[in-house]
Amino acid sequence: MIISIIRTLLLYVFVILAIRLMGKRQISDMQPSELVVTLIVSDIAAIPMQNTSQPLLSGIIPVLILVALEIIASIFMMKSNFFRKMVCGSPVVVIRDGKILQDQMRRLRMTTEDLCIQLRQQNIFSIEDVQYCIIETNGKVSVLETPENRQPSASDLGIKIRDNKIETVVVSDGKLLDNSLELCEKKSDDIYNILKKENIRLKDVFIMTLDALGNYNIVQKDS
Repeated sequence: MIISIIRTLLLYVFVILAIRLMGKRQISDMQPSELVVTLIVSDIAAIPMQNTSQPLLSGIIPVLILVALEIIASIFMMKSNFFRKMVCGSPVVVIRDGKILQDQMRRLRMTTEDLCIQLRQQNIFSIEDVQYCIIETNGKVSVLETPENRQPSASDLGIKIRDNKIETVVVSDGKLLDNSLELCEKKSDDIYNILKKENIRLKDVFIMTLDALGNYNIVQKDS
């Protein structure tokens, strides 16, 4: 029993590292090759977990080979548009100027109901309001509305908006987050100076946000 637990923990950590090597993507953002490798990796890793008579390497080596192949394939896709198109396909326009392109819909084997669901999820309820609708290689839908239906930007309205840059969480549950400090272009000394001015200890902070202009918000832990 203990051996099974140890093998499971080892494979769990190993699969996480393998997936991290493949890159940061959610399942819905994966290209076909990445999704296939992920599914196969999970199946291969399950075999030595369930069967303790199987050597641990029988699960590790195939996973390493698959991850290496995926990394090599991603490098080839960066270098060659032809290879990327062959593996991942190409984006397909299914609506142009409010008109559904039926040939492209048949090519994708996509029904109008599926298309309308995707549009409604982007708060678009009329096909006539769509200038372009593109099915991306990962299956997601990109939509450009007609000019009269697009929300005006600040530049369209002639409004100048002050740029506060990005606001990030720099302290969480009493711990300083170094990566967030880089995002808001601040240093740890800046945080300690703010906390000193507010007479608050770092360990008493539940959450603190900060932007590049020095605007901050502090929520203390409940006593």
